Amino acid sequence: MERTGIRKTALSLAVAGAFAGGVSQAHASSFALIEQSASGLGTSYAGATAAADDASIIFYNPARMSLLPGGMQVSAGLALINLTAKFSDSGSTASTSPAPRPLGNNGGNAGDLSPVPNVYFAMDVAPDWKVGVGVSVPFGLKTEYDPNWIGRFQAIKSDIKTYNINPSVSYKVDDKMSFGFGLNYQRIDAEFTNAINVGASEELADIKAKDNSGWGFNLGAMFQVAPDTKLGVSYRSSIKYHLTGTANISPPGAPFASADVNTDIKMPDSASIAVQHRLNPGWTLLADVSRTGWAKIKDLTINLDSGGPLSSTPENFKNTWRVGVGAIHRYNDAWSTKMGLAYDQTPVNDTDRTARLPDNNRLWLSVGGQYKLSKDGTLDFGYAHLFIKDAPINQNGGNAAANGQLVGTYKGSVDIFGAQFAYRF
Repeated sequence: MERTGIRKTALSLAVAGAFAGGVSQAHASSFALIEQSASGLGTSYAGATAAADDASIIFYNPARMSLLPGGMQVSAGLALINLTAKFSDSGSTASTSPAPRPLGNNGGNAGDLSPVPNVYFAMDVAPDWKVGVGVSVPFGLKTEYDPNWIGRFQAIKSDIKTYNINPSVSYKVDDKMSFGFGLNYQRIDAEFTNAINVGASEELADIKAKDNSGWGFNLGAMFQVAPDTKLGVSYRSSIKYHLTGTANISPPGAPFASADVNTDIKMPDSASIAVQHRLNPGWTLLADVSRTGWAKIKDLTINLDSGGPLSSTPENFKNTWRVGVGAIHRYNDAWSTKMGLAYDQTPVNDTDRTARLPDNNRLWLSVGGQYKLSKDGTLDFGYAHLFIKDAPINQNGGNAAANGQLVGTYKGSVDIFGAQFAYRF
């Protein structure tokens, strides 16, 4: 009976810890993916709300779709996002309850290489009206530590996948004004693992959950404010998820405890304003500012399907701002080069930072280009490096005896490679 009680207590700690750090991972700047096309990667997505000249504009501002050339447009792209996140210990303590455990190593590189695909289609349906649809991955990425690392009782694997389908419509009022609207259907799949100290051994908690019914909307407007200047504004609504899943704890090949769990998560809304200015026939300048309303996320409460809350973990996210500037230089009718700089805030504060979410503010530097394969086909490509500010952590997952105290600093960076093909029929 004593062994059973320990295992059930361990299950509760595992479910609480894995969800509290893991699901919120999708809320970090580094996991809320702006990389929804390669045509904007070279400019650090500065001015994305006003600038894209292909069907990928459906994601950033559906109103801009009305300014695409007549006919049908298709765009398909892939971004490869390589996250580096390395922990350095500066005084961590080991798990001691119900039995003392070895401290462990620093976990290696918790980052991973993740593909982020997208495809978009737009077409005319009437004079001044266009419709389109986009399929993209708005949240995602993966972190995974060495199974024997210092913080294994707080996090080992965190894997989030989302899929977004975005039908949209745009209307061109006149040569100076356009409006657009889109619906968003999203699904999310998540898996989180961490070690559990059950006394006689260390065992593994594996939590899987999903929601296939998230709905939201996005809208936008475009204004020709001067002969060579366009202004774009856009808004993406929050999307509420109700994740349901199962937590299992087991030694290899011998599961002994499980529970059905659920939680409600509301992704924040975001708004952006952008300017595109044609300086001369060879140069176009871009700038934008975006705000994301993370501050509405104060905590994450986990519930047992059998009834009652299991845990409530403080998150205390803050609202974030992103600002970017960029430029496009047109060499000739076939070749253009791109460059960009952006500053992107994290919603995570130093007190509540977790091993699953070792995020901090970052600086973007990007370069890229476009090659016109023909009068109807273009190839875009880009590269960005993100410098992430060192992130301190002092965390015990709510129970220092069971989980240990993780004390140290994360050093991180991100490299992004992207390519995209667009064609007009």
